[in-house]
Amino acid sequence: MMNKNLPLLVFISLTLFFSSCGDEPAYTPKPRAYPKVNYPERAYQRFDESYCNFTFEYPAYAQVKQDTLFFDEKPAHPCWFDLFVPAFDSRLHCSYYPIGPGNSFEKLKNDAFELVQWHNKKANYIQEVPIKKEGNVSGFAFIIEGPAASPFQFYLTDSTDNFLRAALYFNTQARPDSLQPVYEFVEEDILHMIETFRWEREEGVKE
Repeated sequence: MMNKNLPLLVFISLTLFFSSCGDEPAYTPKPRAYPKVNYPERAYQRFDESYCNFTFEYPAYAQVKQDTLFFDEKPAHPCWFDLFVPAFDSRLHCSYYPIGPGNSFEKLKNDAFELVQWHNKKANYIQEVPIKKEGNVSGFAFIIEGPAASPFQFYLTDSTDNFLRAALYFNTQARPDSLQPVYEFVEEDILHMIETFRWEREEGVKE
């Protein structure tokens, strides 16, 4: 007659066998580590491209790349460009619009707010910060917290002739908390860009 306790005895025997096969500690997965970030030396240079009618100071570690295509089409204005940061694989996408027929100030402002609100799908919180400085420069900065595609956006305008919109993007899958130190570093330089921004001419692109 089969012993009713045989299955239990087999289980206990196998457990004792495997537990005695070595004294190696059980493997515990390590938390995910992120690569160390080497921050570039902070320095600034003057933005003075002929296809734009404004200037500002931007980081020496960034590269200006004029947009030649936008979804396989020519950009709406020559003054569309990126400030690309190779060290962080990030870019500040900047798009300029002259205010006029078809592009009223109210339309451009509403478009900027709508594009920011689009990030509400993933953002935890969006802080709106008004900008007002000398030289007929005003606008809004948008600090977007949470796992949104763009953590910082802003627009600058003189309300009559010129409108510039910018959005920061990082080409990474890193979590927002791990990216936060890098974002804070870049954000400080964007704020410097806004602080030093001024219009060159009101009527359009420099000759």
